[in-house]
Amino acid sequence: MEKLFIGSDKSGFRLKEAIKEYLIENKFNFEDIGTLDEEKALPFFEVAEKGSKALQNNEYNRGILICGTGMGMSIVANKHKGVYGAACESVYAAEKCRAINDANILCMGGWLIGPVMGTEMAKVFLNTEFTQNLEDWRAKNLEKARTKVREIEKDSFSK
Repeated sequence: MEKLFIGSDKSGFRLKEAIKEYLIENKFNFEDIGTLDEEKALPFFEVAEKGSKALQNNEYNRGILICGTGMGMSIVANKHKGVYGAACESVYAAEKCRAINDANILCMGGWLIGPVMGTEMAKVFLNTEFTQNLEDWRAKNLEKARTKVREIEKDSFSK
């Protein structure tokens, strides 16, 4: 069974809590990695590092990270080999980051995205697989692209 994590800093706390309601209602196997109390908020870089390292260690299959804009979480997440965080601001982007880019962390901004939109974004991210609903020729090209990205990543992280 797929295991997920969700985390936020102070700026993403309320959106995280809204998305957690959806995850609980739909019986997703997930863990809240923090911030657990809005008044004792963790900084974005600590939450993103915690989730990204756990993803690298196969403790989770995917994750959702939320800060003010989603960009800080995405930057930190992408510093980890095998972690592909996508800062998204729409349901369409959340779907395509999975179908086209095989992202394994959805990053969102609590200053930019309301609870209904954020929940819809999480829903489509969690229910979309790589190359899902794409034409055969496009899926084959994306498989090649994913292989090339992994090669670039290997070279980049070996230095």
